[in-house]
Amino acid sequence: MVKMPPEIKDIVAKQKPLPIATADKSGKPNVVFVTMWKILDDETILFVDNFFNKTRKNIEANPNLAIVAYDGDAKKSYQIKGTVDIESRGDKFTSAKEMADSKKLPGKAAIVFHVKEIYDATYGPNAGKKLA
Repeated sequence: MVKMPPEIKDIVAKQKPLPIATADKSGKPNVVFVTMWKILDDETILFVDNFFNKTRKNIEANPNLAIVAYDGDAKKSYQIKGTVDIESRGDKFTSAKEMADSKKLPGKAAIVFHVKEIYDATYGPNAGKKLA
């Protein structure tokens, strides 16, 4: 896995909501905003599946996921790609369920995102450059 540097983690942490992108087996894309999520460590982000429909079907068929984060003040943006695991028991699921319960929403599963690649998504000559 790839570690998110502190600057990138800070920008990701500011995103509310956070857009996540998936694709089905044929490659048809889907993007949704997620409000219940948290950074677990430098390599992992936890998303709560409360109303994932197409998103859940997509990750069951194709575990690849991407996020994009933007800091308007710093004028920096990053795209992070990785894979996900779906957990319906254990510590990560308990954490996801607690987040959902606190908002009186269903917590169906923990979607555990493992960072594999980080790209510069800031406009300019480095746009699309792989950073990690």
